[in-house]
Amino acid sequence: MVVPFRRAATSVSASHFTHPKHQSPFRAARGMTALALAALLAGCAVGPDYVRPTMELPQAYKEDGPWKVAAPGQVDGNQRWWEAYGDPILNDLIVQANAANQNIQQAAAQYRQAQAASQIARASLWPTVGAQAGAARAQTNTNGTQRLADSYTVGLNASWEADIWGRIRRGAEAGDANAQASAASLAAARLSIQATLAQDYLQLRVTDLQKDLYRRTVEAYTRSLQLTTHQYEAGTALRSDVAQAETQLRSAQAQLIDLDATRNQLEHAIAMLIGRAPAAFSLAPLQAAAASDSAMDANAQRLQASLPQIPTGLPSELLERRPDIANAERLAAAANANIGVARAAYFPTLTLSASGGYNSLAFGQLFDTPSRVWSLGAALAETIFDGGARGARNDQAVAAYDAAVAQYKQTVLGGLQEVEDNLSTLRVLDRESELQAQAVKAAQLAERLAMSQYQAGTVTYLSVVTTQATSLTNQRTAVTLLGRQLVASVTLVKATGGGWHAGQAEPQPPLAAR
Repeated sequence: MVVPFRRAATSVSASHFTHPKHQSPFRAARGMTALALAALLAGCAVGPDYVRPTMELPQAYKEDGPWKVAAPGQVDGNQRWWEAYGDPILNDLIVQANAANQNIQQAAAQYRQAQAASQIARASLWPTVGAQAGAARAQTNTNGTQRLADSYTVGLNASWEADIWGRIRRGAEAGDANAQASAASLAAARLSIQATLAQDYLQLRVTDLQKDLYRRTVEAYTRSLQLTTHQYEAGTALRSDVAQAETQLRSAQAQLIDLDATRNQLEHAIAMLIGRAPAAFSLAPLQAAAASDSAMDANAQRLQASLPQIPTGLPSELLERRPDIANAERLAAAANANIGVARAAYFPTLTLSASGGYNSLAFGQLFDTPSRVWSLGAALAETIFDGGARGARNDQAVAAYDAAVAQYKQTVLGGLQEVEDNLSTLRVLDRESELQAQAVKAAQLAERLAMSQYQAGTVTYLSVVTTQATSLTNQRTAVTLLGRQLVASVTLVKATGGGWHAGQAEPQPPLAAR
């Protein structure tokens, strides 16, 4: 039940019209202005003031690098971190995705929606002003006397809720925080699309390297089959040698064809990310290496993208700029402001109103001074009993804030884990790739020696088949490691918010060359 309270000394009914000769409207207006100012000066915002949630964090990464307390700063999703990979095709694709990706467009529209909602909340701080005009013809019956008459009205009206307890201000505070959270969501969506596109593109290029590896392997196996066939015809080789050589060749050809499916799927995914239909998009494969080139040399010469030099200790500001952390922190701020909105319901609301205009039975006399009417009023309303609804809303707001704080802390911990995971992955893969490069060289040497020995008749063709299979496996593993390192580096960029500039570090030579 809502009970209005009226103070006789400071308020009049909002529906009462007074002739100007009875009271000066300017004097009444001054009184209402003084009342409004007094209400504002006495006003306070109920509810707790927001303080960023705190949590204990380590002083340094377990894997590598310094660390300090996370404090999300201004979100900037426009860092061109992908340029550190040194691939102009990748740069162009990400520029296209920034402009045409539909997920980014959706997030941008949601951000504009949040901005508009924030403006709506702030609009409640200002008075509402309206205008009306009307004309009526009515028949009245007074003491049996019927009268048909016209009436005309025109005027302005205004109303304003004095935000004594800060309910509207807390609502505007929550709206601003939600808009900032939406801005962080937009940056997160942009970063996610950029990272996904970079990973798909790099995996596609690694697939090109694998296809070229199998192309050169098929050429080598074809020569081996021709050699064994000639020796079989000359009577110096067994029929089983020819069968083994043909089996190897057909298996390599089948695996080469299978790589087309992987490449096509990655190409289709890239097309979607840049806002184009798969049928309208294609990427030319890498230029084929010479048949005499080794796999490692071919990778070093042909893969345009290179692994950026990642600092051993990432600045804490990079993690502070993670959009998802900024989003979670702003949502906690909005939830805190909503506690103030809920608690303001315990206090009365003061609404000030004013109206003025003209009212006359004759249109020609509508704007004459005797037709002038005006009204000033103030209404104080308080809820006496609501069955505990206000208490429940307050508990709900507090619980929502606790949930937002827990989500913020979990997001920070998740960000730490992602950075640690990828720092560890890159370090392990770097050591593994060095050993794998040595294994590739040893396997290629063993393959050449086995072929020479077979041609000399000192070993069976089974030795050749075994060394060729080992060499292919090691070369493909080396290419796969290169792809894993590139993908992990992109994931690390995403984990740190995409905040470092390409000019902060010089790209390393391709891992295959190392």
